[in-house]
Amino acid sequence: MLTNFKRIIKSGWISLRRDGELALATVFILVIAISVVTSLFLSKEMSQFLIYNLQEKVDVSVYFKESATEEEILDLKDELAKMEEIKEIDYVSEEQAYQNFVSKHESEQIIMESLEAIGENPFLASLSIKAWKTSQYGTISSFLEHPSFENLIEKVDYYQRKPIIERIFSLTGIINKAGIFLSVLLVIAAILVAFNTIKLAIYNSREEIKIQRLVGASNWFIRGPFLIQGTIAGIFAALIGLAVFSLVCWLLSPKIEFFFPGLNLFGIFTNNLGLIFLIQLATGLGLGIISSTIAIRKYLRV
Repeated sequence: MLTNFKRIIKSGWISLRRDGELALATVFILVIAISVVTSLFLSKEMSQFLIYNLQEKVDVSVYFKESATEEEILDLKDELAKMEEIKEIDYVSEEQAYQNFVSKHESEQIIMESLEAIGENPFLASLSIKAWKTSQYGTISSFLEHPSFENLIEKVDYYQRKPIIERIFSLTGIINKAGIFLSVLLVIAAILVAFNTIKLAIYNSREEIKIQRLVGASNWFIRGPFLIQGTIAGIFAALIGLAVFSLVCWLLSPKIEFFFPGLNLFGIFTNNLGLIFLIQLATGLGLGIISSTIAIRKYLRV
């Protein structure tokens, strides 16, 4: 049994080498398909990182009328703090808002001169609110629109920031949909190319197959080498894909981190190296074996 299995592997390898150019084309298209699937996985990890950081930066500010007392504002703060949607809430007094603005723009002479020309503190007291999820800001905003707060609240900036919040929602969806669509196209292309490779291998081996039939070779012994070809192509494609992605992630990581501080692409790749290789190997083997099986059933009658 073991001897036959070794012969099947050897026969499959020889046949793959004989059809070298087509085999290389098969491995190449498999590498591309594997790369897209891997990119989809990495883009998901990267988008989750970016969205988390965007969520951390997004908040809703509630500005109060000048007539609102600090006691009334703090009472509302305590009431908001009871909401399960709220992660963090900070009170910013008029004086603190003024100092924050001065600290941020103290080097900008025109702005500072304009502020001095006003002659009084133009800033309103506010509450800065962070939700656990971006989807929860709508609920918080609706609560603040209650008629009982009309005489207290000047404005809530949720509607000014709503487009940003909605954009965060759509970011992952767009990336994933585009990746899935491209993956499906390349998977189909990979199956077709590998299918044609096995088809040609069957045609080139037609005389050998006739002889094997005459000497009473089993169906498995005849079909096995062609299945091995798809398997070998898938393994080679997975190994090449892993090497290519290791290099690409290492080269791109500093450039990506320059634009998105804290986003370490190579770190994401190495932290998920085992899972990524399993995904690539499963993709390569799956496509190679599926295409081989389809071609064998269609063109190899034994």
